[in-house]
Amino acid sequence: MKILAVCGMGIGTSVLLKSNAERAAQDLGLDADVEVADIGTARGAAATADVVLTSGELAAELGDIGVPVVVIDNFIDGDEVREKLGAAVG
Repeated sequence: MKILAVCGMGIGTSVLLKSNAERAAQDLGLDADVEVADIGTARGAAATADVVLTSGELAAELGDIGVPVVVIDNFIDGDEVREKLGAAVG
């Protein structure tokens, strides 16, 4: 499974989200590869992803990309990431 963590610049917050997504995937027993992307490259990168994790603001910018887009309100809240990722892939 490929998970894409998207933030505005693809540097800071997406790395935090990536770390929490990797931990969440492990907790959920998923064999997942988590990659980061900025909003500019996310549409192309999403073509090979199974699920995208991002903020509500950026989810609206992404629009319909053909894969589930999971809105994470607090990128550093591991429980939220695990709960929402589990619901999306469950």
